[in-house]
Amino acid sequence: MAAAAPLPPAARAPPGGAAGREAAAPAPGGARAEGAEGLFVVLGAGLAAASHPLLYVKLLVQVGHEPLPPTVGRNVLGRKVLYLPGFFTYARHIVEVDGKRGLFRGLTPRLISSTLSTITRGSVKKAFPLEDMEHVSNKDDVKTSLRKVVKETSHEMMMQCVSRVVSHPLHVISMRCMVQFVGREVKYSGVFSAIGRIFKEEGILGFFVGLVPHILGDVIFLWCCNLLAHFINTYAVDDNFSQASVIRSYTKFVMGIAVSMLTYPFLLVGDLMAVNNCGLRAGLPPYAPAFTSWIHCWRYLSAQGQLFRGSSLLFRRAPMPAACFPID
Repeated sequence: MAAAAPLPPAARAPPGGAAGREAAAPAPGGARAEGAEGLFVVLGAGLAAASHPLLYVKLLVQVGHEPLPPTVGRNVLGRKVLYLPGFFTYARHIVEVDGKRGLFRGLTPRLISSTLSTITRGSVKKAFPLEDMEHVSNKDDVKTSLRKVVKETSHEMMMQCVSRVVSHPLHVISMRCMVQFVGREVKYSGVFSAIGRIFKEEGILGFFVGLVPHILGDVIFLWCCNLLAHFINTYAVDDNFSQASVIRSYTKFVMGIAVSMLTYPFLLVGDLMAVNNCGLRAGLPPYAPAFTSWIHCWRYLSAQGQLFRGSSLLFRRAPMPAACFPID
């Protein structure tokens, strides 16, 4: 009997041919991307949990809650000054009142907010990839390098703004849960009950109070940090210097610290608006008047000389009595 003729390659291929094999096989790159995104979520949640006591104390200082009297100390010139309690003293006071678990009041909505922010940034990055992203090189001319920086910063700004909008409702809930320490309230006792209460009392806009100053702060921070780092690396760092590459790698980090101090008032105003006039003691007089807008809040803090209240938690000098100016 004659031997059977060998099958052609097309007949030996599984249904769908080569395309079918590629479709059936999982893409290793996609799996790695999903694994990396999951890792970022876990790391972000862990960092949020570890830093929560610091954020908690900072928020209480931001709203003006000073339960402990100032102490007499000396500045670098040896003069006596009044110092307000620092982070560790303040945290010890919270533990005495609420126990160690009290340091993590409002943590659950903050973890959800952090997770939503990370996932949203990843989703936006996938939906609007910068496939032709070109990193700035020393060989680029001034116009080309600036164009690359503007393009990269615009993409970062879009991701940051979308993630901020998505995560802000949970940020508002977290802030309100924490400031209940001031008046010992239990108005916001859980995530779902807080969502229902805010929607009932303030409507959908209640979830986005304080959003505008937060977004403005994020946008100003991104553009100032990236552009300043670019100009310093381009014009201030000499290529002939042996450590030029090392200096350039740290420029953006240093600029981030400096610019974050300049944009801190936006963070402060956004957090105060999130808790203002919501029925909690920390958002009502004498802590703060009922603000009509975030600009009203900014002007009030500026007149009091308090636009940087809470920016430092270690050496906090007691503020001098400030003249009160009328706020329109």
